[in-house]
Amino acid sequence: MVREARYTLDCLAQHTNGMAHIESEFVRHTACENCGSSDAKSEYSDGHTYCFVCQTRTPGNGENTHTHQMSTNVQLKGSAVRLQRRGISEQTNQKYKIFRDGELLRFYYFTSDGILQGAKVKTKQKDFYYEGISTDTLFGQHLFPSSGKRIIVYEGELDAASGYEAMTGWPHVSLPHGAASAKKDIQKQYDLFQGYAEIVLFFDGDEAGRKAAEDAASVLPPGKVKIARLESYKDASEALQANDSEAIRKAIWNAKPYQPDGIIDAKTLLKEVTTPQKESDYDYPYDGLNRKLRGIRRSSLITFTSGTGQGKSSITREIATHLLNKGERVGFLDLEASNRQTALGLMSTAVGKALHIGEHSEEELKEHFSNTIANWNLYMFDGFGSFDPDVVYNRIEYLASGLECNIVFLDHLSILLSGLEGDERRMIDQTMTRLRSLVERTGITLFLVSHLRRASNDRKSSEEGGRVSLSMLRGSHSISQISDAVIALERDQQSEEERSNTTLRVLKNRYSGETGIATRLTYDLSNCRFSENETTEPSFLRGTSETTDF
Repeated sequence: MVREARYTLDCLAQHTNGMAHIESEFVRHTACENCGSSDAKSEYSDGHTYCFVCQTRTPGNGENTHTHQMSTNVQLKGSAVRLQRRGISEQTNQKYKIFRDGELLRFYYFTSDGILQGAKVKTKQKDFYYEGISTDTLFGQHLFPSSGKRIIVYEGELDAASGYEAMTGWPHVSLPHGAASAKKDIQKQYDLFQGYAEIVLFFDGDEAGRKAAEDAASVLPPGKVKIARLESYKDASEALQANDSEAIRKAIWNAKPYQPDGIIDAKTLLKEVTTPQKESDYDYPYDGLNRKLRGIRRSSLITFTSGTGQGKSSITREIATHLLNKGERVGFLDLEASNRQTALGLMSTAVGKALHIGEHSEEELKEHFSNTIANWNLYMFDGFGSFDPDVVYNRIEYLASGLECNIVFLDHLSILLSGLEGDERRMIDQTMTRLRSLVERTGITLFLVSHLRRASNDRKSSEEGGRVSLSMLRGSHSISQISDAVIALERDQQSEEERSNTTLRVLKNRYSGETGIATRLTYDLSNCRFSENETTEPSFLRGTSETTDF
C-alpha cells in the first residue's frame, strides 16, 4: 500500500475564529480531471484533493476553494548510501539528495535557488507519493548553471543519477512527473533551456517515452534538441545496472537532431526518386480523358462535378464497370442510393440494358448477376441513410487495408457533409483534408462526386449549358486544391440538340497541367452507356471565352 503522507494546511482566509490550522491524512492517488494526469492527484482524510502536476486544489469539509494554500514542513530524512544494485555511488546520491530512509527511497526537490520544497517518495512496492509542495523545477536543476553547452534530460530521478555516474562533465536532470507530463514540465523551464546550446532528451525506449520525447521536443527552442536512444536497454538506469556506462555515453554522443514529423532530409529519397514508375496504373474508358490526364494513377483523389442531373453517377458507374471488368478490386460507397439501386445501375452499364427500369424476370436478373457482379471484385457500403462521417472514413480504410481495394468510389460529398454541423466551408475543408489523408495513407485511387454551388443571377447555370469553372465548386478552395484532378460535366438540358451530349472538361490536372475539353459523350438510355464523339467545342459554348481560376 502507498504510505500515508501527512502535511499541514495553513488557512490564510479570515474566519470567525481567526486563522485555522488543519491537519489531514493522505488517503489515495487518483486521476486529475484538470490536467489529465492518471495518478498525480491526491485525496486526503478531510475530503480535499491536490494535484501535484497542475497544483489544482479542491476543498473538503466545507472549506472555501480560494482560502487555503499549502505550505510544508518537509525536512531531509534518511541518508545518502551507495545503491549497489543500481550502480549509483554514495557521492552521487549525496549530490542529488537521493536518500535511503528505511525501506523508502526519497528524492528531494529544490527550487532553482536551492530551497527544499518537497520529496518524491518511492516505496518498496514501487509506489510513489509526494510530501510537501510540488515545484516546477526539474530534479537536480539547482545543482547546475542556468546556461551552458549541453544539458541532458531524463524521465526519472534514477536515470538522471545514472547518467551523471556515466558522464559527470555535463548537467543531468529529470522530469518531476514522468513521461505523461513531459511537455508541460518542459514548457515551464523554457527559459532555462534557452540558455543551453544543446538539449538532449534521454527518455525511456518504450512507446510512452518516444512519444514524450516528441511532445517535449516540439516546444523547445528549434535547432537545439537531440534525441538519445539506447540500443539494448530500456533506460539509463538499466544500462548502469548492467555496468554498461559506455552505452550511456554513446547514446548521448550519438543523439540524433530532432526533426519534427513532416520534415525529411531530401538525401533519403534516392530510391524513391530513381525507381522507374509507369505513367499510369489504370485507364479510363474514354480516349479523350486518357489523352488529357495520361490515365489513372494510384494515390490520387479525382473529383467529378456538375450540376444536378447531369450524369455524374452514370459516368462513375461506367468507369467502375470498366475497371471491374479488367479484374480490379473496387469499393463503391453510394450514399444516396440503396445497394439494390447501385448494383442494378452497375449491372445495367455492364450488360448494356436498363435493368433498373421496367420489369425484369428473376431468371433474367440472375443471369445478368452471374455475368457481372458474381465475377467482380466489388465491395459495397451497406450504410444507406447512415451519414456518420467517421463511419464512412473507417469503411474506406477497411476497403483499402482489409479488402485490398485499390480503387474506391464515393458518391457523393454533400451527403457526407450532412452528418456534420457548422460552417459549410470549414466542414468541406476538414472533409477533404481527411479524404486526402486516407488516400496518402492507403495508396488508393479515390473517385469523389461533388456538386456545384448555385449559379449567381448573372451567370448561366451548368444545367442550362453554362461553362463550369473551379470557382463554381462548393468550398472551391479545398476541393480544387486537394484533388489531383477535377473533371466537370457540362450539358445543356434545355436544348433539344444538345441535351443528350455531355462535355467532359478537365478543370485541374496536377500530373501534367493540361486542362480544357477532354472529350464529348453521348448517353443512350436504352443501353445505359456513353459513346465517345469528337472533342471539339460544343455548339452551345462556341464563341465564349475560357475562364482561368487562380
